[in-house]
Amino acid sequence: MEFDRSTIRVGGQTAGRIFREEDMRKGFKFDLRRGGASLAVLAIAVTASAANAQTAPAADPAAPAPAADAPQDDQSGGTDIIITGFRGSLARALDQKKSSAVAIDSILAEDIGKFPDLNLSESIQRIPGVALSRDGGEGRSISVRGLGPQFTRVRINSMEAIATAGGSDASGGTNRGRGFDFNVFAADLFNAITVQKTPDAATEEGSLGATVDLRTARPFDYKSGFTVAASAQGSYNDLAEKFSPRAALMVSWSNQDGTFGVLVSGAYTKRKLVESGFSTVRWTTNTAGAAPGFQSYLGTTCAYPATPANAPSTTQACIDANNLFHPRFPRYDFYIDDQQRIGLTGSIQWKPTPSTTVSIDGLYADFKATREERYLEANGFSVAGACTAANRATTCGVADIDVLTATVNNGALIAGTFNDVDLRVENRFDRLDTKFKQLTINLDQKFGDRFSMNFVAGHSESNHQNPIQNTVTFDLYNVQGYGYDYTNRQRPTFNFGNANLANGTGWVLSQLRLRSASAKNTYETGAFSFKWDVTDDFTVSGGAAYKGYGFAATDLRRSNGTTAAQDTNLACCTLPADRDLNQFGQIVTIEGQTFFDSDYFKAAQYFGLEDPTARGGTFKLGIEPGLAGNVQVAEHDKSGFLQFDFKRDFGAFNLRGNAGVRYVQTFQRSQGYSFIGTAAVPLTVSRTYDDWLPSANLVFEFSPKFQIRLAAARVMARPDLTSLAPSATVSVSGANRSVSVGNPNLDPFRATTLDAAAEWYYMPGALFSVALFQKNIGSFVQTVQSSGAFSNNPFGLPDSLAVAACGSLDPGICNPSLTNWVFSAPRNTPGGKLRGIEINFQQPFKFLPGFLGNFGVLLNYTHVTSSIKYLSSTGAVVKVGDLTGLSRDSANATLYYEDKVLSARVSAAYRSRYLSDAVGTQGIDSQGYNRTVNIDASAQITVTKWMKLTFEGINLTDQYQDQFNDGRDLLSVYHHTGREFLAGVRFNF
Repeated sequence: MEFDRSTIRVGGQTAGRIFREEDMRKGFKFDLRRGGASLAVLAIAVTASAANAQTAPAADPAAPAPAADAPQDDQSGGTDIIITGFRGSLARALDQKKSSAVAIDSILAEDIGKFPDLNLSESIQRIPGVALSRDGGEGRSISVRGLGPQFTRVRINSMEAIATAGGSDASGGTNRGRGFDFNVFAADLFNAITVQKTPDAATEEGSLGATVDLRTARPFDYKSGFTVAASAQGSYNDLAEKFSPRAALMVSWSNQDGTFGVLVSGAYTKRKLVESGFSTVRWTTNTAGAAPGFQSYLGTTCAYPATPANAPSTTQACIDANNLFHPRFPRYDFYIDDQQRIGLTGSIQWKPTPSTTVSIDGLYADFKATREERYLEANGFSVAGACTAANRATTCGVADIDVLTATVNNGALIAGTFNDVDLRVENRFDRLDTKFKQLTINLDQKFGDRFSMNFVAGHSESNHQNPIQNTVTFDLYNVQGYGYDYTNRQRPTFNFGNANLANGTGWVLSQLRLRSASAKNTYETGAFSFKWDVTDDFTVSGGAAYKGYGFAATDLRRSNGTTAAQDTNLACCTLPADRDLNQFGQIVTIEGQTFFDSDYFKAAQYFGLEDPTARGGTFKLGIEPGLAGNVQVAEHDKSGFLQFDFKRDFGAFNLRGNAGVRYVQTFQRSQGYSFIGTAAVPLTVSRTYDDWLPSANLVFEFSPKFQIRLAAARVMARPDLTSLAPSATVSVSGANRSVSVGNPNLDPFRATTLDAAAEWYYMPGALFSVALFQKNIGSFVQTVQSSGAFSNNPFGLPDSLAVAACGSLDPGICNPSLTNWVFSAPRNTPGGKLRGIEINFQQPFKFLPGFLGNFGVLLNYTHVTSSIKYLSSTGAVVKVGDLTGLSRDSANATLYYEDKVLSARVSAAYRSRYLSDAVGTQGIDSQGYNRTVNIDASAQITVTKWMKLTFEGINLTDQYQDQFNDGRDLLSVYHHTGREFLAGVRFNF
């Protein structure tokens, strides 16, 4: 094919470079400096000159326009070929990666729009080194190169922000930390995502892992006049057997001169799903919690001393049995979720002069959800035992259990049959709402050709409310012949013996548990920076920034004004003789088991559970039972930086990069509650610390196709917010006796990072790269635990708090002198090393004949190890192991196909096992998540220039969420949410 005098241009936000045939024949020796030629151009050039070249897809009318400073079209009469589409966006992202002085990976609008993604986080997981954590069948948070959400900063339109949401208890509940919950946002709201993996002085502090930049669309991204893009989809979940709608709309306009423009966009998602499976709420031993232990074991009656009340058995068979791990709550789980996600963006851009650009960007998101949780469980294995004549027929728990048969494996009672087991049905209802708002103003001003300044100011707010988190429970006591079997841990079986599961006969109301939680984050940001191109090869930049950050969290529970738990206070709620529990229940089926379950909505209506004035105020909520969750933290961060960017030709190679230093001062004011006697009093603690953060990034270009990166930096990340509160909480739940406090004097995480990478752009649109990274973490934050008598607690708390927390429980099983209290407090620890390798491969198959040339692959793999020192409460190293949230192996693979009519891809995301708790509790040595493989697919058919049909399949293998306890891989949670299928239409004008 001849290209005589024609030009080839890549359409899109960062494209617009024009090359001629004679350039192609010269071996593509283009200047690939920052802002230089796009690799997409090279890909098109090679393709165009090949004998079996394919015709590119039709240009998308809504695709971003060429950059404003791109060269003008050739006037010689040649025809421009504007290349858009998925392949073009990949090439543009490679161009950005290659020309950047720091290590980055990007996803541009074409990718975000075409991957089968339920929300923003699922788009980001395609980036090398990124691993996804899920909640409710969709992505919620990310880890980058083994470092979890709290170590990753997120900026939206150049301004740092935090968005928080709520989740099930198994998925972390309400986010009260610094991690960003990406499920608040639809992916449709953003047109560029960049993950920066090596820091420079110009990038604000706060990350050990990466900085994620999200950018919403702006009018100058698109052609002059009107641009309209719209989509509508219907989704179907095969487990919920429900249909839900999705829609998105973007309208952009700018004048012919490109000096003024306005853009608005919106996205709406409705999602109905169910989550079904099994859980245990951890495994434990009787000696670790529920004293004294079983009543008998395999026909042998267990003898216990009369005093002290929690003394272990003196019968050897029972001593061994009470040291076996067993599930605390062997149970069926079933969740019903109803979600609604609304997102809006707006942008105004104005260029009053060729040297001045003003951009005003607004973002609003509202993520609402309701969740109903249903459980059928044997809670008797978790209830502390002390049987008396008065309670033996009801609430004496594990001390009344006879073990009839037992299967023991590696110290765990994984199967057995039992007599006198207490059962429980639970029905919990949550109402959740997160509202996110952000407004930013960005001013770019040039002063001649060599000096420019940038000003950014903005405000963001994330307000998560969980006003209703209420649970109604019914208990059935002393079931004979109950059995569980975890021999197949992914499919446990239960036998409910002589229990009548068909109706409410014999069941009694046992708890009315009411909670309310919130988390609010605000940012006020102001920053300016300058850039001075001293010469063509040397640039000086600098600037200063201020961030005002506010965090407030609440944890409200049923309260009588003391710290005593009120969940079992049912004096308010005796049922009249003409009512039985069937009127407060429902028949449900979970995993094939049909049973009578409590009905929260009927109970709420009858008792007035959501009315704090009902029944004499018995459902009033207060902070007293959960003081540690009521926190306020204010931060004022002041920073400045100086950075030098340079480039030089040394003959054998070109060197470019930057070096600089950033100074930051952090002021923190933490507010919480402590105790004077039994009275909770507010307490405020303030402190200031500073950090000098030098950094350097070097890129050695040995040829237009091959370069090596080296980087080093000093970095810091601030501790989680609730850890900073000067608060204390004493709580009793089942067999658990816990005391937790905060530490407002925590130092930040500090580390030295080293990076090296080799990148080979061996053909247009292709990449093979290997990156090595190491982080020497010198200051870490760990929650350390100890156990013992409350009377000897390390925090100086009075015994009266333990007595209040024990409430109406028998003093024989709950009092300050017992040694089964667990004390938790955050402290700084030495840290350790983290090392890893990241491999990235991208290959378009344009060299293949015929339709095979329309295929391509994206492959990446990351391996990370760490050796973090975990300490005991005395400061001794008790364990050296992986960082929590670190998957040693993660990988992504995408096979795509694209021609004029069809665009399709299949993607797989793999994440290996990782820890959520590295040191464990109540005898278990760790907790975490087992490996996952998520497979998604999408296809898009171009019907006309303006219309495309879309088809997507998400979680095609119905991947389960598999959580474990201990190195024995004991089942904690095993849930699935089903497959989702979407079909729809897109319009571009």
